[in-house]
Amino acid sequence: MSKLIIPENYTPRLSLYQTQTAIGELKRLFEDNLRTTLTLKRVSAPLFVEAETGLNDDLNGIERPVEFDVPATGGHVQVVHSLAKWKRFALKKYAFPVGEGIYADMNAIRRDDEIDNLHSIYVDQWDWEKVITAEQRTTDFLQKIVNDIVGAICDTADTLKKQYAPLGLLAPNRKVHFITSQELEDIYPNKNDKQRENAITEKYGTVFLSQIGKSLKSGKSHDNRAPDYDDWELNGDLLFWHDVLGCAVEISSMGIRVDEAALDRQLNAANCNARRTLMYHKMLLNGELPLSIGGGIGQSRLSMLLLQKAHVGEVQVSVWDKDTIAGCENAGIQLL
Repeated sequence: MSKLIIPENYTPRLSLYQTQTAIGELKRLFEDNLRTTLTLKRVSAPLFVEAETGLNDDLNGIERPVEFDVPATGGHVQVVHSLAKWKRFALKKYAFPVGEGIYADMNAIRRDDEIDNLHSIYVDQWDWEKVITAEQRTTDFLQKIVNDIVGAICDTADTLKKQYAPLGLLAPNRKVHFITSQELEDIYPNKNDKQRENAITEKYGTVFLSQIGKSLKSGKSHDNRAPDYDDWELNGDLLFWHDVLGCAVEISSMGIRVDEAALDRQLNAANCNARRTLMYHKMLLNGELPLSIGGGIGQSRLSMLLLQKAHVGEVQVSVWDKDTIAGCENAGIQLL
């Protein structure tokens, strides 16, 4: 069922031709900014991984991966949801030193995702990961990296505005408001998760909401997070206010990754102890993988934000239900 939102008096600022060229320029600019800012090197990434390795991202733990058998190998593979776990394994395999990392152009299929202005079953993002020390597993270091990423986004926006006059002067706020999920619940106890995100992001423009996945005083968590990649004490979502839709848009989910103690604690809390037998989890619990920080940055989401689009289908090619297609056509929203 369509959950289409039609902004009042919406008119795309860029033509289809301008949009296509701007997307290419945006991706080139941002990749360069991100790579330089975080000291990353581009690597090739898998479209699918072997199911039994435990390398696929389980997201909230209920999404079904697209999977198929491979007669040539006798194996069974899953199309990735993201590269959250694979990247850390790659850091070890490629012997990256402390302070350096990798990024990849990741494409995924999330068959169970809802379809609306911000969501598609096709996912494209920059997945990045870098090696850190035990001393850097702190809130201060996490916030430094968040500020670096926001700077890369805002630098990209500034360049695009010079090249595409119809975008005007509107730009993301460089100053990040940091807040924990518990602090947010305390401020808005009678709102649900999304209502809280919208309220705080409308107020500050750019927000990093931390400690996603841990249990709050209410007995719930602010959104769900798999227990085996982010440390729930040292993670978060980067949110920007999107004037076109009048809501918060999550551009990145990221965090300092679990060490042995955090993984052990979170597997118990999530009742996911069966994962301890998987290759990836064994390596983590044995201290065989480097300590790291990483995340994903949505390519289509960032394009929506910086090009001031009302629907993700204006910046990516996917499939949509009949109501969405008809509603967009009637409203002048041009789906690719």
